[in-house]
Amino acid sequence: MINVIFVCMGNICRSPSGEGVFKSLVKEAGLEKEFSIDSAGTTAYHTGEPADARMRKHAAKRNIQLTSRARQFQFPDFSNFDYIIAMDSDNYNDILRMDRTGEFREKVHMMNDFSRDYKGTDVPDPYYGGSAGFERVLDMLEDSCSGLLAQLRSEHGI
Repeated sequence: MINVIFVCMGNICRSPSGEGVFKSLVKEAGLEKEFSIDSAGTTAYHTGEPADARMRKHAAKRNIQLTSRARQFQFPDFSNFDYIIAMDSDNYNDILRMDRTGEFREKVHMMNDFSRDYKGTDVPDPYYGGSAGFERVLDMLEDSCSGLLAQLRSEHGI
């Protein structure tokens, strides 16, 4: 089983959307038995809360369900996940700081490293923006998650 976790700051917009988009793509490919997919935040501000209602609404328009509850990324997640996918450079650096020895550095990736159209950019936080921000995040995640799935299928022969 390939274990993937998506990480943003609060785990109520970007990372649960990454989780939802990736789950949707995995299901569409008939690969649910090959993956364990989760999300977390680098902070505990929203622990236990569902994804932001606006994010859920925009995702639902694309037939993507966001069902996770916010939780904070913890040190054991380094061992529990094969791929740790950060939404932006701040989250990426926060995750790497938790890995004081650098033992897990190769597991940590930027979300848009897997993108065709947004490579080298952060997934912006849509929390304080309008509808266009939520749609842009979902566009980015659909592109990047598609690239991630293609890469993992190739790497793992599935």
